[in-house]
Amino acid sequence: WGGPETFPHMAAGWAVAFDAPFSWTKQVASDFGGTRNGMVIHWPDGIADKGGLRTQFSHVIDIAPTILEAAGLPEPTSVNGTPQTPIEGTSLNYSFDDAEAAERHTTQYFEMFGNRAIYHEGWLARTLHRAPWQTKKQRPLDSDVWDLYNVREDFSLTKNLASDQPERLRELQALFMSEAEKYHVLPIDDRTVERVNAAIAGRPDLLGDRMSLTLYDGMNGMLENTFINVKNRSMIITAELVIPEGGANGVILAQGGRFGGWSLYMKDGKPIYTYNFLGLSRNTVTAPNALPAGPITVVLDFVYDGGGFGKGGMATLSVNGETVAEGRIDKTQPLIFSADETADVGLDNQTPVAEGIGIGRDETRFTGKIQKITVEVEDVE
Repeated sequence: WGGPETFPHMAAGWAVAFDAPFSWTKQVASDFGGTRNGMVIHWPDGIADKGGLRTQFSHVIDIAPTILEAAGLPEPTSVNGTPQTPIEGTSLNYSFDDAEAAERHTTQYFEMFGNRAIYHEGWLARTLHRAPWQTKKQRPLDSDVWDLYNVREDFSLTKNLASDQPERLRELQALFMSEAEKYHVLPIDDRTVERVNAAIAGRPDLLGDRMSLTLYDGMNGMLENTFINVKNRSMIITAELVIPEGGANGVILAQGGRFGGWSLYMKDGKPIYTYNFLGLSRNTVTAPNALPAGPITVVLDFVYDGGGFGKGGMATLSVNGETVAEGRIDKTQPLIFSADETADVGLDNQTPVAEGIGIGRDETRFTGKIQKITVEVEDVE
């Protein structure tokens, strides 16, 4: 664990343990285990109480007004002619000289994936809609059960007072809805993985509704939201190449890496297409012969099975219009390939999608010449 063949992540049990004395983890905006963190402010010329502690409630939205006040700058109302939304936070500077100063950030809503909470004047009302590792269909939002805690007397949120003070709980629930409406949280979207993929979520992405993307050598480091979405659909990759004497090797175009993605590349002079499913399995289609020297057009035609998300399909390789190989891609990744790996032309940056082609830009660099690559997609099925 922790070597080059692993993708180190934290098991849920360890995440919960590290969040003690609070419960739950990140993504659970309804609990301090998912939201509460310590913070250090260092300002030798502005804070006399060196090493002092402050317990007033604060939120990340308080940082900007804190810096503006410390710098003596007004809140910007316009940037380059664009009107700005008013800053919603509260400066923390009032607490620097007085550890007992009355709390000024008195109300704060929280919401993520339907997990929601409201803090108000020392009280917290919260509801857990789903755990981060749950993938089954969620219950209706209005069936969620809310808890109530006195934060000033119960730091770890261990005593649920909902049954003791139902009226206070109802008031805080109403306050949550008021704040949610005020700050454009509504309607609450409790979808999870669907929201990652713009096509599935039904929202526009940076590439709009374009159905093709033209690429050139040197275009690499393209994160997923800046590359045409090839998931859950058929696609055609057309690579116009020049093969040198003695043949070429290396990556023509790849997206993702060792833990999920796809790659069109050459090895031993032969064009190859590999689909890597989450680093768990790979399907590879390999041409039988090395390409001759000179101008060559290599096409990868992937025909998606359809019928839902994450299905498989048939991949066909052709050279100068002649089919040279085809094979089955058993299943595909429906949502994302990677949070940090990229799409790259002429190399496979970071970890490689395919095995046996080297690691990093120097070892995977294409040794021929890439004139142009076109990626065309069909509608999501």
